[in-house]
Amino acid sequence: MKIAAIQMVSGVNVQNNLTTAGQLLAQAAAQGAELAVLPEYFCIMGWQDTDKLAIQERAGSGLIQDFLSHSARALGLWIVGGTLPIATSDPDRARNCSLAYAPSGQCVARYDKIHLFRFTHGREDYDETRVLAPGTEPVAFKLASRDGNVYTIGMSVCYDLRFPELYRALNADVLLVPSAFTYTTGQAHWEVLLRARAIENLAYVVAAAQGGAHENARRTWGRSMVIDPWGEIMAQQSQGAGLVMGEILAAHLQDVRRRLPALGHRVL
Repeated sequence: MKIAAIQMVSGVNVQNNLTTAGQLLAQAAAQGAELAVLPEYFCIMGWQDTDKLAIQERAGSGLIQDFLSHSARALGLWIVGGTLPIATSDPDRARNCSLAYAPSGQCVARYDKIHLFRFTHGREDYDETRVLAPGTEPVAFKLASRDGNVYTIGMSVCYDLRFPELYRALNADVLLVPSAFTYTTGQAHWEVLLRARAIENLAYVVAAAQGGAHENARRTWGRSMVIDPWGEIMAQQSQGAGLVMGEILAAHLQDVRRRLPALGHRVL
């Protein structure tokens, strides 16, 4: 099964970002991808935290959700829509939500980011709790591919990557990590954390990132990549918008897990 991790350098205008995302999704479909993953906040990288609240949507309807549903149906793709802000009962807090769409256009899974990022380093100051409410439940979904295999797809977002217990709970074949890692934290930890999650779960990892210098003056690390269950990087892209293509092989996954049955050796 071919998959695409889509890297973007999203700006402050939602429609412009959707246009770019649509072009990249079409390229992924043309290259034979069955699953395409967009990065965290593919729809907006705003001037300030509250810009997320200005574009938040009610679950099930809205410009961004309609775009994802239409794109999945028109392109015949499974699409995981990075993240977008979904409204809560508190007008001052949204959820950072990752939605999965089947080729029918139906939303088949919703994951609300559980771990909210906070980081202070000189002039860098991030605290997602200012405008976001955390999710509470791990989420995975089943994907029946054209190769006749059914894969368990585990969902996560960015800062979740630092919490391995979440990935253990997913018990997945393929782990998705749409992200917008900062340049500072990405340079230090991005690759090693991704490879660790692949190795310890004997699973493929698909990491779709924001990567570059953004209109809002933020700089993200990029390095979108696809990693195999042995921890080998299959493909990656440094900076700028584009596709990272990889192939999920059921036989390879089964072989690695047979040769090193570590998942069956867990005690705690």
